[in-house]
Amino acid sequence: MTGVVQLSRVVFGIALARLLTPSQYGLAGMALVFSSLVLTFSDLSMGRALVQRRHLTEADRSTVFWMSAGLGLVLLLGGIGLSGPLASFYHQPHVRPLFAVVSVSFLLVALQTTQASLLQREMRFRAITMRVAAANVVGGAVGVTLAALGAGSWAMIVGQICVSGTSTVLLWTFSSWRPRLIFSLRSLRELGGFGLNLFGAQTLNYLNRNADNILVGRFLGSGALGAYSVAYNIMLLPLSRLIWPIQDVLYPAYSRWQDDRERLARTWLRVARLTAAIVCPTMIGLSIVSGDFVRVVLGERWLAALPVLRVLAPVAVFQSLALLGDRVLTALDRTRVILRFTAVECALTVPAFAVGLHWGILGVAVCYAIVTTPLQLVYIGIAARALSTPLLTLVRSFSGVLEATALMAAACVVTKWALGQAGFDALQRLPVEILVSALVFAGACAVRQPEVLAELRHVRRLHAGAQSEADVLPASS
Repeated sequence: MTGVVQLSRVVFGIALARLLTPSQYGLAGMALVFSSLVLTFSDLSMGRALVQRRHLTEADRSTVFWMSAGLGLVLLLGGIGLSGPLASFYHQPHVRPLFAVVSVSFLLVALQTTQASLLQREMRFRAITMRVAAANVVGGAVGVTLAALGAGSWAMIVGQICVSGTSTVLLWTFSSWRPRLIFSLRSLRELGGFGLNLFGAQTLNYLNRNADNILVGRFLGSGALGAYSVAYNIMLLPLSRLIWPIQDVLYPAYSRWQDDRERLARTWLRVARLTAAIVCPTMIGLSIVSGDFVRVVLGERWLAALPVLRVLAPVAVFQSLALLGDRVLTALDRTRVILRFTAVECALTVPAFAVGLHWGILGVAVCYAIVTTPLQLVYIGIAARALSTPLLTLVRSFSGVLEATALMAAACVVTKWALGQAGFDALQRLPVEILVSALVFAGACAVRQPEVLAELRHVRRLHAGAQSEADVLPASS
């Protein structure tokens, strides 16, 4: 089922990119980038508090639901009201109806946050995976169909609403819990105290993730934003398709182990090793073959995204490893540390985006990579310190993966050069480059880091439908 989710997202994403022009893609992105900010407010991060707390009352659950529903309604009305000023900000009148319509998703998401948190707390991962798969297939199919019919930017907007609507309906179907007419100020204070720091961090993190898109759209136009967004979204693939699902699976377990640091540290190291084994070869290899990838997969119209993708792909390696520590720090109730770090990160990255604008979208990407890479290394160190784990221990846990990645990169470069010298075009080179890289990495990893195969089998069992804590806990290494 997890494979269906990931494959459908990638296929639909590529299909949309091939059917839409960069300008159409960027126009939709102008509306969606602000919608993601509003969604940050959907539950004030109290959903994570429902998962992290050892004991919950009915007042806790219902209070979070009614608070989220009220916020969702306010955000829906606010989104419609702000659609005009948003269009003026971008100097794009066509953004106004797009943002007004996508605001419907604000209420839909707000109505699902409590049920989603409770399913996660109960470790009902099969239901969660089925919901995500169905929502993405429905939304993706609708979006691609509309794009093929010539709907342009509306294809992405309507597709997003279908994802939110399908997800909400299925969550209410899978969850037997229903809200009661209870609203407790005490529960609000207790849960809000935990969630306030996370909410602040999420708001600042939004600026870190989206300030570049906002600035590019405002000053460089919808076409430039479309090219930048495609490259940026490809960079985010490991986070959205691998890290976030793993975090959703492990966060409730982390919360139960918050008093067992040794167990937490052991699991964190193993997950980091598995993540490195997937992300390192994928994104380093993508950076090397980015020219062939863009021409074959996305099409000639997206060549402007090529240099940006080449710069951003390696950044995903550091971001993926850093993000693994986020749920660990949350489970340990280190939310204040998360807030402080995110504030520093925001204060450094947003000005970097502004400076990079002088050199176009490539300048934005380069400045972002220069600033964010050392910051992600610092965050990894913060998580390691919270678990009393030396950084050297972390690096040693996947040193074999790094060695295999270096061998793969060398083989990929040589293969690309040899095929180019032989006169093969991009369509002929790309599958050979991928095959050679995969074989070299798999062979080297089997020799230098054989534990990875066991970890992959365990993750497959998790996503096949782990239903108990025993299913979630990896065997001791």
